[in-house]
Parts: sequence; C-alpha cells; structure tokens
Amino acid sequence: MPDSAPVRTALVTGASAGIGQAIAEVFAKEGFDLVLTARRGDRLEALAADLRQRFGRRVATIVADLADPAAPARIVGEIAAAGITVDALVNNAGYGVPGKFTDTPWEAQRDMLQVMVMAVAELTHRLLPGMIQRRYGRIINIGSVAGLVPQSAGHALYGSSKALVTGFSQSIALEWMPHNVYATAVCPGFTYTEFHDVNHMREQVSRLPKFMWMDADTVAREAFEAVMAGRIIHVPGRFYRMVVFLARYTPRWLVLAVVKRVSKTYRRT
Repeated sequence: MPDSAPVRTALVTGASAGIGQAIAEVFAKEGFDLVLTARRGDRLEALAADLRQRFGRRVATIVADLADPAAPARIVGEIAAAGITVDALVNNAGYGVPGKFTDTPWEAQRDMLQVMVMAVAELTHRLLPGMIQRRYGRIINIGSVAGLVPQSAGHALYGSSKALVTGFSQSIALEWMPHNVYATAVCPGFTYTEFHDVNHMREQVSRLPKFMWMDADTVAREAFEAVMAGRIIHVPGRFYRMVVFLARYTPRWLVLAVVKRVSKTYRRT
C-alpha cells in the first residue's frame, strides 16, 4: 500500500487458525490494520502480537463466539466504541457438522447455520453502509467448492450454507461495485487447516491424494488478490477450477454418481 494511501482496517472472523490466520497475515503485510475475532483468546493474542512485531500494524482482538446470535452486534459495537473504521471484512469463521442429518442434535445444526450464514449476513449488513458512504469496501466471504458442486451424504447443511454465501456475495458485489465496494466469494477445496481436526474427520480426509490439498497461505493470498481485482467468485487452484467446470457441464446424474462414490472415502455418514 503506498505511503500516501490512508491506513485501512480489516476485520477477520475465525482468525485464530487456518485460512483466517493466513488472511490476517496477508492483510497486515499489505499495510492494513486489523481487528481479529475468534473464540480462543490466547490464540488471538499470540497472533496479534506476532503481526504487530513483524509488520508494525495496529491489531485489536475481540473474543467472541459467532454461534451466539448477539455476537455480531457486540463485535460491531466494540469496534465503533474504539473509534475504528472497518474498510475490509473477511467472513471466514466456519465449521461442519459431520454425520447424517437426523443423527445430530438440531442445536448443533442451528449453531452452525448461525456461524456460517446469519453471522456472515449480519456483519455484512452492519458494516456495508459505512463502506458505501466512504466509497471503499472489500468483503471476502469464505465459501467452498462444496457450495458449487452437488452434495454428498453427510454434512447436510454445509454445502447448502456455502452455496447461499456464494449467491449472497454475488448479489452484494453487483449492487455496490459501482461504489468501489467489492465482494468476493472465495471457494477453496480441501485445505490444510484445523477444520478437519475440529470435525474429527482427519483420518477420513487423510485418505485423499496430495494433489487435492491446498495450503492456507496460498488460499489467503489468492483471496486477497481476487477481492482487490473485483473478482466476484474465485476458486483457488487449477484442480478445483477444473472440478467446478466439469460439475457444471457434465450430466447431473453422472456427477451425482461420482460424488457418491468418491465421498465414501472421506465422509462419515
């Protein structure tokens, strides 16, 4: 970012690990101050201290669980009380609920939707007006290839929630791009993070070949470059772009058959 440019601030959710942590580092490297939020305060503070030391940026932290419906309003309220203006929003927090839909408690499914859908929409709704008024905004919503291809058994609401996030991002982008507010749905495939450890799926997904895996740093860098370029939907990695292309133009029955067969190797149903 040039010296003459204003110092901007990015809010990153789910910043304590994985893609969120990697994106926070990219924004700091590019000259942004940061507000980081996640559930684990110790991890947030360690990351904040590291980014301050390495990049000389101002980094604030807010410990919050986005499964709490009151969390988005509290986060935005604390940011406003601190006199911070949010110029970029990264809706990264998320997880999946493995297993068959009826074998999991509804409360687990509800909380996941609160994090993956409602919090994304509410944080955007609360912060977008300021971006429009200032005629600058960058919004990254972390989607998934799972939201762009037919769904398999298990994780019943995960792909559906990511599909909604992708469609939502597209609408926001088309509405406000003329005001210099860009929104991008970044849709990675399998990425080396703690995501699969949290879902107790590490053993299953480890059966996948190495060429299907990406690293969080690469996804984060591509996400930043995509939103700055005004790309509305971005799929990191040539392999996954090919997967999405084939899923779009191959007969549906054949895609479903392939998904059903392949998913048995990495999903617990």
